Amino acid sequence: MKRIFTLFMIMFLAAIYSEKSEACTGISLSASDGSRVIARTVEWAATSMQCGYVVSPRGHQQQSYTPSGSDGMKFTSIYGYVGIYTEYEPFVVEGINEAGLSVGLFFFPGYGQYTPYDKSQSNSTICDMQFVSWVLSQFDSVDQVKAALKKVRVVTLNHKIGAVHWRITEPGGRMVVLEFVNGVAQFYENRLGVLTNAPGFQWHMTNLNNYINLRPGSAPDQTLKPGVTLHPLGHGSGMLGLPGDYTSPSRFVRAAFYQTTAPVAATGFDAVVQAFHILNNFDIPIGTQHTLEDIPKNLPSATQFTSATDQTAMKLYYRTAWNSNIRCIDLMNINFHTVKYQSHPLDNVTVQPVEMVKVK
Repeated sequence: MKRIFTLFMIMFLAAIYSEKSEACTGISLSASDGSRVIARTVEWAATSMQCGYVVSPRGHQQQSYTPSGSDGMKFTSIYGYVGIYTEYEPFVVEGINEAGLSVGLFFFPGYGQYTPYDKSQSNSTICDMQFVSWVLSQFDSVDQVKAALKKVRVVTLNHKIGAVHWRITEPGGRMVVLEFVNGVAQFYENRLGVLTNAPGFQWHMTNLNNYINLRPGSAPDQTLKPGVTLHPLGHGSGMLGLPGDYTSPSRFVRAAFYQTTAPVAATGFDAVVQAFHILNNFDIPIGTQHTLEDIPKNLPSATQFTSATDQTAMKLYYRTAWNSNIRCIDLMNINFHTVKYQSHPLDNVTVQPVEMVKVK
């Protein structure tokens, strides 16, 4: 029965995570009071996803899926955590644990390659879609993750799904990107704090050099010859040439410049609000990734949820395509020793609430 369920799940995921769905954008901000905030979008344009959040206590036991069934690595939570999943509860894609460590999954199609699956080593194998849960439940630092990965094999449940890469962030601000290239784990220090999808992180950082002319503010007047002077046609002309499409390279460039030109917020909460405003620019409207005949029904935006995590205050904020109101989960109010494992949908009702203004 478990084998049949796993095969069904693999086929289901391959259908869900299609080429139309790979578009996630991550940024990070710091506040004057020392707070650190990481934020990201999650997109799936092919269909409406059933997203939710889990609260996982210390001592919670999990087992990874593998291509051969529910026979992967078993692990018991050392740290409690809160995470957001997409469609299938064990597959957390973004979260933070009680030590303040945050992990996010970003799709990485066409570039990442894991170690080939070896059934004889299933007890040390974890699927990529459960990697976030494993890290959040076990570790409080990047170095601990690096050490543990030497004894763990990461695999995919179906090569048609494509690979993923991860952003791992310590509460002190250190952020790394983890990518598997030819089966080998590669960690890159991410001092910029931005991540999107393929190609690899180092390629994106090199590509930023193509936009060295961009700057905040307006470009100065330029005289071509006596009597012929060019003037900016509006404020922000220093950003002329900023790519505006939805490809991963273009989103990386925009995120880098929006993030680094934003003023430093006073508090962590101010930085959270600022992060949501920045990520407004990465909401993907329905229709931009489809032909007219292929537009999905009942999906108001390809950006199915946006989250922001204040690692200092230990709060996870989110909003969704169906409800743009910001909601918050406060980890400081959760006793991870006594709380029961639980999951809840991000939206109880998929209708945008509207606050009516009373005119007297």
